[in-house]
Amino acid sequence: MVAQKGKDLLLKIDSDGEGGFTTVAGLRSKRIAFNSQTVDITNADSAGRWRELLAGSGVQRAAVSGSGIFKDAASDELIRARFFAGEIGGWQIVVPDFGTVEGAFQITALEYTGSHDGEVTFEVALESAGPVSFTVPE
Repeated sequence: MVAQKGKDLLLKIDSDGEGGFTTVAGLRSKRIAFNSQTVDITNADSAGRWRELLAGSGVQRAAVSGSGIFKDAASDELIRARFFAGEIGGWQIVVPDFGTVEGAFQITALEYTGSHDGEVTFEVALESAGPVSFTVPE
């Protein structure tokens, strides 16, 4: 993947529950992380007592976070309502020229900040709540 502008990474929410994705706010910073836990199967017969892992058995998860400003009251309301309802819904993370990550996520943190001489900003954190797919652009 060649160098790209950070602003091109998009965070989208399924706004209608039917796959109608809407870009969320004016995110100034975004982050996505994939993690997989390991399952240690080391035993007395392990060669040289080196740790052994069981392939494909650990719990996988994706975490997404971002901060910025809301582009309008509708996107603010959409995220706030989903957070307070504790809903799990569809999200997409689009990385141009790399691919799209899509799946069910729950908002695990929503923070608002502001200073007397600046705009209100927010931070949001999402955790995967089911299978996550990755689609490569054509």
